[in-house]
Amino acid sequence: MVFSRSSRWVVALPAALALGLSGCGSGDPAASPNSASASASAAGGGAKELTVFAAASLTGTFTELGKGFEAAHPGTTVKFNFGSSATLAQQITQGAPADVFAAASPATMKTVTDASSASAPTTFVRNKLQIAVPADNPAKVDELKDLADPKVKVALCAEQVPCGAAAIKALDAAGLKVTPVTLEQDVKATLTKVELGEVDAALVYRTDVIASAGKVKGIAFPEADKAINDYPIATLAKAPAGDLAKQFVDLVLSQQGRDVLTKAGFEAP
Repeated sequence: MVFSRSSRWVVALPAALALGLSGCGSGDPAASPNSASASASAAGGGAKELTVFAAASLTGTFTELGKGFEAAHPGTTVKFNFGSSATLAQQITQGAPADVFAAASPATMKTVTDASSASAPTTFVRNKLQIAVPADNPAKVDELKDLADPKVKVALCAEQVPCGAAAIKALDAAGLKVTPVTLEQDVKATLTKVELGEVDAALVYRTDVIASAGKVKGIAFPEADKAINDYPIATLAKAPAGDLAKQFVDLVLSQQGRDVLTKAGFEAP
């Protein structure tokens, strides 16, 4: 299978994830539901839940931001669904309950906004590809053209996944055709193939190489500058926790959020 502009794959998207959202309030059992709800709201009581759908490459940074958000909002639990942006977008448009969507590309966010399922998105970071190889680099990969060698086992993200779409742009910019031995549903799964030594190289985000903490080696290449992905974030139209959703987006866009993201290797938009 050749990974280039002229090739396309149909990769089945996972079934929509069923997420059960629950809320609990406090109040006098004898009181009316309205009065109990008003009392809980006035007192700031009752457990609250915020559900964030986010690209797999945001796993580390958003988990950290989520813990900070919970600390600043006692009684609130932040639940994440990390995965392929394309899969998450499909789940949202099919009605999966969620409050915030952070995608790894404008194209996947557009799927949601075109369905009137999200507010106007804001780009909050950018990300670029690197070649990831095992720490000992057994195939001696040094540059992008080495991935075209049929002796080199390469893992890539599937085409409809943002990291896969970026890989197409980078390879096309270099005029290369690469035959991957596997196409993965998200960037984390692609990186895992390298970490386990199942492939000689993969095209993943720079941030994922950094997050591997030395399990893989990252190799920069000039064509990556022509395949940079913008990451948009938006609150969802049917967010069960709309107010919390807006506050979480504000956190991501704040200086605190930017510091966490840039430390992980993301670039400012």
